[in-house]
Amino acid sequence: MAVAVSKLGKVPTSFNELNAIRALRPIQDEVDLDNAMELLDKLAVMRRRTKDQDDYLETLTTLVEKYEAEHDPIETQDLSVVDILKSLMQGREMTASDLGRVLGSRELGSVILRGERQLSKSHIVKLAEHFELSPALFLRP
Repeated sequence: MAVAVSKLGKVPTSFNELNAIRALRPIQDEVDLDNAMELLDKLAVMRRRTKDQDDYLETLTTLVEKYEAEHDPIETQDLSVVDILKSLMQGREMTASDLGRVLGSRELGSVILRGERQLSKSHIVKLAEHFELSPALFLRP
């Protein structure tokens, strides 16, 4: 019998125990997504995870991303590079200084976010690596 994630005390360490809580199957609806996200969040914030926990987290993340891409795609064609960057930063709770550190100069983050400077090719490469996204996302007018 599956255990409600909200009632879960200690996160199990084995893949089989995690799979007993929430089987790794395609996500079917918003309730299923909420349950998956709750477990995903618990695993993601752990300081140390076992190999099984890492494997489970990676697989569950893939299932969540697939469901979201199919049911709630993010439309980026109408967004500017700065808007996309701000949204990505917000998701990671990054400041302009954090952005600058990623780009190699703390002050650079604010300048780019204000639209006073465009991203260079090297900035785009660094951002794509940092956010684990395609550089093409940052190549727009």
